[in-house]
Amino acid sequence: MAMPVASLACASNSKHFLLRPLKTSPFLHRFISRFTHKFVSTAFYCSSSTKPTPVVGVTRAPTQVADALLLHDQEENSRVLRVGVICGGPSAERGISLNSARSVLDHIQGEDLHVTCYYIDSHLNAYAISSAQVYSNTPSDFDFKLESLAQGFQSLSEFAEHLAASVDIVFPVIHGRFGEDGGIQELLEKYNVPFIGTGSKQCRQAFDKYDASLGLSKHGFVTVPNFLVQGSEVNESELSEWFASNHLDLNSGKVVVKPTRAGSSIGVTVAYGVTDSLKKAKEIISQGIDDRVLVELFLEGGSEFTAIVLDVGHGFDCQPVVLLPTEVELQFHGSGDLREKDAIFNYRRKYLPTQQVAYHTPPRFPIDIIKSIREGASLLFQRLGLRDFARIDGWLLPSSARALPCSEDRFGKTELGTILFTDINLISGMEQTSFLFQQASKVGFSHSNILRSIIHRACLRFPELATYSSEPGQSRRNLKSSKPNVTPKGREGVHKVFVIFGGDTSERQVSLMSGTNVWLNLQAFDDLEVTPCLLARPIEHSSTRASDKKDSDGSSGEVWSLPYSLVLRHTTEEVLDACMEAIEPARAALTSHLRNQVMNELMEGLKKHDWFPGFDIADELPARYSLKEWIKFAKEVKATVFIAVHGGIGEDGTLQSLLEAEGIPYTGPGVMASKICMDKVATSLALNHLEDNGVLTIKKDVKRKEDLFKVPILQTWHELTSKLQCETLCVKPARDGCSTGVARLCCAEDLLVYAKALDDCLLRIPPNSFSKAHGVIEMPNPPPELLIFEPFVETDEIVVSSKTMENSQHLLWKGQSRWVEVTVGVIGKRGLMHSLSPSITVKETGDILSLEEKFQGGTGINLTPPPASIISNEVLGRCKQRIELIANTLRLEGFSRIDAFVNVDSGEVLIIEVNTVPGMTPSTVLIHQALAEQPPMYPHHFFGTLLDLASERIVQM
Repeated sequence: MAMPVASLACASNSKHFLLRPLKTSPFLHRFISRFTHKFVSTAFYCSSSTKPTPVVGVTRAPTQVADALLLHDQEENSRVLRVGVICGGPSAERGISLNSARSVLDHIQGEDLHVTCYYIDSHLNAYAISSAQVYSNTPSDFDFKLESLAQGFQSLSEFAEHLAASVDIVFPVIHGRFGEDGGIQELLEKYNVPFIGTGSKQCRQAFDKYDASLGLSKHGFVTVPNFLVQGSEVNESELSEWFASNHLDLNSGKVVVKPTRAGSSIGVTVAYGVTDSLKKAKEIISQGIDDRVLVELFLEGGSEFTAIVLDVGHGFDCQPVVLLPTEVELQFHGSGDLREKDAIFNYRRKYLPTQQVAYHTPPRFPIDIIKSIREGASLLFQRLGLRDFARIDGWLLPSSARALPCSEDRFGKTELGTILFTDINLISGMEQTSFLFQQASKVGFSHSNILRSIIHRACLRFPELATYSSEPGQSRRNLKSSKPNVTPKGREGVHKVFVIFGGDTSERQVSLMSGTNVWLNLQAFDDLEVTPCLLARPIEHSSTRASDKKDSDGSSGEVWSLPYSLVLRHTTEEVLDACMEAIEPARAALTSHLRNQVMNELMEGLKKHDWFPGFDIADELPARYSLKEWIKFAKEVKATVFIAVHGGIGEDGTLQSLLEAEGIPYTGPGVMASKICMDKVATSLALNHLEDNGVLTIKKDVKRKEDLFKVPILQTWHELTSKLQCETLCVKPARDGCSTGVARLCCAEDLLVYAKALDDCLLRIPPNSFSKAHGVIEMPNPPPELLIFEPFVETDEIVVSSKTMENSQHLLWKGQSRWVEVTVGVIGKRGLMHSLSPSITVKETGDILSLEEKFQGGTGINLTPPPASIISNEVLGRCKQRIELIANTLRLEGFSRIDAFVNVDSGEVLIIEVNTVPGMTPSTVLIHQALAEQPPMYPHHFFGTLLDLASERIVQM
């Protein structure tokens, strides 16, 4: 019999959300263990010389319950491995580090392995943090809240002493400085704290690009010719000589200028000639990115690749196996990208979903080249003394490209081209769709399996930890199958869930991130079989809009049921291309051959280890359905559909109507509520009568795109500002979200720039194209037919100050207009919606939240809950009541997100928009808010609750 484990009390409506029932006792124990660990990890201990410092503001389990569960857990699990995950660091990659830590925490926490989290800030101060903080903050939020939510250590020495006493092994996930340059490793070595990864000395050499280049050359590898610019002493004549010796024009020779000790392409740029190179090198130095800058040849005509190396040896015996490499292909679309022809694989392209880059695993290289890349990366791993795992980047220059000055006997010289290894990443990114997981899934590893394998491998180097890796690992996992019509043996009673994402709106890339996150989190439940599904336009219509009129009911789309490895991509186009590749016979045969080859090499080492549970990702092909066939299939297998399709048919009621017609349970609001909320004008009309209740709406005017050019632009500007009674406008697509196409217009010239961007089909408007400063504005593709204009609402700027001499941060807020922008999630049954704690949104560039600030981990600021210095608890309560009134008036159910302006004195709410399928990415604000509940709702419980609400609604129908 199923039994509820815990409930979430929702004070404002006096109701409860039951956490998903956990059906089997082993899983029940694992859930209790995980739940307890998350609370226990908030209790920290200082060194013996100081008093224990309580963590202010961190939610704790009731003492008796926590103590009882912990005692039971200790009795049952005397061999629990204590892992300390350290994230943050001083580099610009802190946000990516937080994402990596969140991903590690998601996939390794279990009954046999307990995780405690730590954070290093930009000033190298160390803190013990709760797991909730890892989930709920970007760096800007994080630093602001550290003093009230975390235990700080007086020094790094005290921190290291704490680690030595409190954890068995450390998993550093700090990217860039102090993480990959040997800093944290040297500290841990000094205090004899076991850790995962390469030692400090080897890290120092491999991290510095100049030193690494010297090391590679010493070991017989082909390297890229380079010149080191160090400090302020720049010898222009020496650089000129270097240009001449490499046959580069002194005025226009193309080179790459980059810091020697910064990761993720931070500060990397293209330069032309000696003068431009020195100018850009000095900029890197003056900006404090690095005081050592490398100028190197631009590799014309080359193809970039990256390869994960996994050590499967025993003890100090290194046995590196290179997984299937990935080819990195930069792509350019339309006139808007012409200026970026010299672009590189930079920070934005690495971490933001964009059509500017595509990945191919394995690469589209000749098989002999792939073999040579794998052999070279393995050799490099050994010769540089690397440990456990690493990522090695490089280039393939075709034989037709300009020859590099080197001898023929160097490794990398082949008849088909030259292979160069250029960057060594000691702590590869571990975000959900990172290269580590992409390549690991291709050869049979799930996220959890690859991470646990890395941890157990590292334990073998330390005698005191060897027993943890000599015991059998967790029970051999069932192969994760994405074929929902097959129920694995021993899994009777498993409920099927189809997570659908994608679509063809400008929000499809964020939808992919949301769907991937939901899919991975729901796999925590043993009673669910979760299948990821991509919604796409039919292949024959993918490059045209001609079928739009025929597709009035939205039913002509296609759905791809995806294997595990094909989900882990950055764009929907890439997923679709991977699906087509996977079913192409020759490509499929090559991938299968290489997969088997790598798996055999891995098993040569892994078969010797009792802890390895076996590969757990099946080698499957994607399945292709029409949307109608997919819905019919969902009905046959009695699946619940988790809708993660943002915009289009995912939010306008179309998909909901199709599912409802077949009686299929689905998440989120129903048909009519979805239709109303998708139409921003209809939303305002539906709420107009609530003005006396403190709910206000913004005036709007709708115009067709082509109408902008039918009359002089100045006339259109005067008509709009006169009708809306304002001086500045906010323009947004009528049926798109996620900040795509949203801009502030201050004059007729701004309107002309915006209209021309639509007419030219620009994919993005460059920074500061308008009269008022702003960041990059992602544009809808294709351009919207209808645009909404409304008065731009001025809010008080909120600034999180930089750290002062007292090493603390403060909010700077003048409070003149008395209005602030908030975003808030609502969850529950129809008519009984509960408001989560609102978040105050703080914009880092310009007046409109950018796509990155909303969804890219590590950017943007969301203050959750709002600081009492801005909104009092009393006013916050009134605000939440009005948010619930809005949700219930619109007949929302399941969950949604409401964006609004709030008056900090009265709690009045000025509605901006309602998103019925809000972003569900790992860094989305909804997760912040769910974790602020009492008790906190962790992501997998939050998404599980949404599934239960979907099932309950269908029962009521």
